[in-house]
Amino acid sequence: MAKPNRPRRGSRGVRSGGASKLYAALDLGTNNCRLLIAERTAVGGLRVVDSFSQIVRLGEGLARTGQLSEKAMGRAIDALRRCHDKVKKHRPVETRYIATQACRAASNGKAFLNQVHRTLGMRMETITPKEEAKYALLGSLDLVDKSHDFALVIDIGGGSTELCWIDAKTAVERGIEGCSKRPPILGWASFPVGVVTLAESFEDRAEGWYGRMIEHVRQLLLANDAAARFGPLFKAGRGQLIGNSGTVTSLAGVHLRLERYLRSAVDGIWLSREGAVEARTRLHDATLEERAAEPCIGPERADLVLAGCAILDAVWSVWPADRLRVGDRGLREGILLSMMHGAGSPKAKKRRRGRRGAPGAMQSAPEGAAS
Repeated sequence: MAKPNRPRRGSRGVRSGGASKLYAALDLGTNNCRLLIAERTAVGGLRVVDSFSQIVRLGEGLARTGQLSEKAMGRAIDALRRCHDKVKKHRPVETRYIATQACRAASNGKAFLNQVHRTLGMRMETITPKEEAKYALLGSLDLVDKSHDFALVIDIGGGSTELCWIDAKTAVERGIEGCSKRPPILGWASFPVGVVTLAESFEDRAEGWYGRMIEHVRQLLLANDAAARFGPLFKAGRGQLIGNSGTVTSLAGVHLRLERYLRSAVDGIWLSREGAVEARTRLHDATLEERAAEPCIGPERADLVLAGCAILDAVWSVWPADRLRVGDRGLREGILLSMMHGAGSPKAKKRRRGRRGAPGAMQSAPEGAAS
């Protein structure tokens, strides 16, 4: 898969041909509302035509109240309206609008999505953690290193963290089209900790609070059988880590000491364990104001980035590797590629619906597949 070709920040991409079909994928998460509009390239990849991203903190206070607040829903609807306006400018466009952990967990999540439909005419669907894992894999497929037997795709969100273990060699061999129809997933798991929920659960900044966050997440990970199943394989050097969340890209930007965030400088790089620890230590030792002044963090992420780092530290300790591949892509790109290759159709979704497992439990292939 060729890397998604994106226009410069603040500019709109130019379509390669007036008759080319456009696709739009919208991801409404616990922290962000993000949209990509793209066309399929000749080699089966995607080329971004337009995009939008805004922090809305839809899940703010959710861990405490169990509901989406009126202010959070208002922020989200404002962002969704801007996304809807962008899509209308590019019509006709094949669209898929998805919501993730905040709407899955909130008691009023379904009512909120109904309100979005009434207000904006946008039909949104709540996808399962397993679907999130699949799309994160598709969006990161060209980051897989076939010199390893296995790869772990890490997607740290605002309200949850999705992990997906794949057969690396098979993923490379099948390519986008093969993986969109039959992803070589050996196991997946979803954990109810994200940058928003973890930060809200550890508001006390007493000495040792960062270590307590890591240990809290680590115990959740160790309770899942993926720790015993895949942990020894990674300790033996057979596994690769791939991180495609905002936490990982921001940490990479801090490591590179970028004066402003540049996707071209971050996407696809290898971040060593030592480099990640050095960047995280700088952020940990900084004041909130100093973190906000970091070009790759900013004021909107300054109070959340350390929670994301704690999740990454915990994952890295349970499934160790010398380095991690950084991807500035993920869920939206995976959804777009799935649509372009025919795996995002209503019929395909109906077939998947009958095979879903219980949320939160690790689902896996037969035991022999990981040996």
